[in-house]
Amino acid sequence: MITFAAPWAFLLLPLPFLVWKFAPAHRERVRALRVPFFRQLVQAIGIQPGFGAVVLDRSRWQWLLGALIWALIVTALARPEYEGDAVSLQKPARDLIVAVDISGSMEQEDFIGDDGKRLQRLDGVKQVLKPFLEGREGERVALIVFGTKAFVQAPLTTDLDTVLELLQETDVSMAGPHTALGDAIGLAIRQFESSEVEQRLLILLSDGSDTASTMSPVNAAAIAAQRKVKILTIGVGDPNSEEKENRVDVDTLKAIAKRTGGQFYFANDEKALAAVYSQIDKLAPKMVDSETYRPHHSLAHWPMGIALLLSLLGLASRLLPNAGWRTSGQRRTVS
Repeated sequence: MITFAAPWAFLLLPLPFLVWKFAPAHRERVRALRVPFFRQLVQAIGIQPGFGAVVLDRSRWQWLLGALIWALIVTALARPEYEGDAVSLQKPARDLIVAVDISGSMEQEDFIGDDGKRLQRLDGVKQVLKPFLEGREGERVALIVFGTKAFVQAPLTTDLDTVLELLQETDVSMAGPHTALGDAIGLAIRQFESSEVEQRLLILLSDGSDTASTMSPVNAAAIAAQRKVKILTIGVGDPNSEEKENRVDVDTLKAIAKRTGGQFYFANDEKALAAVYSQIDKLAPKMVDSETYRPHHSLAHWPMGIALLLSLLGLASRLLPNAGWRTSGQRRTVS
C-alpha cells in the first residue's frame, strides 16, 4: 500500500499556473543601438514598431513536459511511502535472574526424578529449570551460579537458548565448594542496575546454609528491597542433614523472601520442584509489552529521478539542432 507522508504538498500543483497568470512579466535591460533615422528605417523595411515584452513561443510538447516535471517534483515533496505488513515487537516488561547454587553439596544424589530414580541435585534442577526458562520467551533472563564465589554465567538477555546451554554446561563446585548466598544476592543487585524496567525478580535456589558470604544474606535482601527487587527462594536440600554446610537454612531463605515481599518454597524432588515453578508462574506470570508497527519505505527518489531525466531530455531537445519537438524559435511580441 502506497501512502503520502505530506499530502498537503499537492496544494503546490497549481503554483506555476498562478505565477504565469498573475505575476508580472520578467523585465530585462538589454543593450541597443540608437539610430537617428529609426522611423525612416522601419518604414523602408515595412515593420510596425511597438512597446511590450518579447515571449518565446513554446511547443505543445514543451508545455506538457514542464507540467509533468512539476507534477513529479510535487509528488516527491509529498513523500510517497510504501507501507509494509504489520510487524509485532515484544519488549520485556520484567527482568528475571535465576541464581543457582552449585556448591559441593549439590553433588549428592538424593533428588528424586519423575521415574523414581535418584539424580544428582544439580542435574535434577537443570531438568526442571529447562521448561521453566523456555516458558519465559520475551523476557530478559540472566543466570548466576554461586559456590564459594558468585559468578554471572549469562547476563540479562532475551536469548534463552544461550542461557539454557550455559546452564547445561555448569557443573558442581565450578565456583567453589562452599555457599555464598549473600554474595549471590549482591551480584544480582548489580546486574539489575542496568535494567530499565520496574519489575525485577530474582529466583534464588540453594541446598545449603550461607558459609562464605562477605555480606549477610538478610542484609543483602534488605538492599534488594530498597532497589525494588523481589526475591523468591527455593530450598532443595535436606534441612535435617548432619553436616551444617549441607543443611538447608530454611529460616534464612524465608527471611530473605520476606524482606523483599517474595515467598519461600521447598522442593526435594522433581515433581515438587516442577510444582514450585508452576506456582511461580501463577504468582509472577510472564510479562511482555507488545508493540505493533508498519514499516515505511520511502519512494520519493523515484518521481524525483524521473523528473531529473525528463529535465535532461528537455534540455537536450533544445540543444540538438534537428530535434523534431524543439521550439521553432519564433518570438511573440506582447504590446
